[in-house]
Amino acid sequence: MKRAFLTSSSGFDLMRSGLAEIVIPFTFRFVDGPPPLDELAVYVPARSGGAGPGTHWSDFVGRRPSAAEDRRHLSLVEFCQSYDLVELWFDRTPNDQLQLIWLLEYLRSHPETVAKSKLRLIAFDLISQEAANISKSLSYIPAVDITSDELATARKAWLAYAAPTPEACVGLVDNDLSALPMLKPALIDLLAELPSTGLGATEMRFLELIARGYERTNALFHLRSLRRTRVFSEFELGWLLHGLALGPRPAIAGLDDELRNIRRENLRDRDEAYLRSRLSITEFGRSVLAGREDFSRHNPIDRWWGGTRLTNDRLWRYGPSLTKP
Repeated sequence: MKRAFLTSSSGFDLMRSGLAEIVIPFTFRFVDGPPPLDELAVYVPARSGGAGPGTHWSDFVGRRPSAAEDRRHLSLVEFCQSYDLVELWFDRTPNDQLQLIWLLEYLRSHPETVAKSKLRLIAFDLISQEAANISKSLSYIPAVDITSDELATARKAWLAYAAPTPEACVGLVDNDLSALPMLKPALIDLLAELPSTGLGATEMRFLELIARGYERTNALFHLRSLRRTRVFSEFELGWLLHGLALGPRPAIAGLDDELRNIRRENLRDRDEAYLRSRLSITEFGRSVLAGREDFSRHNPIDRWWGGTRLTNDRLWRYGPSLTKP
């Protein structure tokens, strides 16, 4: 039986597992910036003449047999037609779950692909597993059919997340989402990143840890069990630190000042600057942490939560209930 795997960047090791003839990853980030709909509109259709390198699904294929070379121009679903089974490998992290619901919404209009597809219910973080471990544990990872229940749940969740306000997502967590068992915890994690005192859960946790003496960025970025939030990647976490440290009224001090001038895509220089940093909390930061000050009253806010643009005058706040701007 010929198998193709669709996965996220967390599942790159599946390329070395030998479990499938071909592995096609989705590298998009849905938690940092607006949903990348324009990029996805180029990624999954048949390759157009104007598509540059790194913009089409075929540019990232792992374990590609030579026989597939002449089919790399096809759309994703056309390419999958030659496989007996298509498995979706997306783990429990919020970005993976967002990729999954988008992909299920995309496949909904291709019933012939859905009919040969299975969803792997992965209750661990794929990025932390080696290929050999994945191969050994395959029989313990449930594979379920993709039915109308999975498709309907994914559609409802995707439309809610991509909406221009987060109200539909707040209502969604009270609904039955059991068709996609990892989705509700991911949505709850995402909602926690809506601002409370002008900051989301990860930023508030940064303030807590820095106030306790965690001055090195390595601990903040990589000790996930200590941080207890799982929405953002390492470099997205760094961007959150920028907002805390480099605004008109900083909540933290000690972030290397060179970061003001290093381009966001220059990962190497940014990483070196993070390693040079020695962080401490300011008095203003302590006031924000204690709930006596609102960070957004003193610093500019302009970022995205799904399809919602958050600004100082349009700052949805998530706590016991959702507060409108």
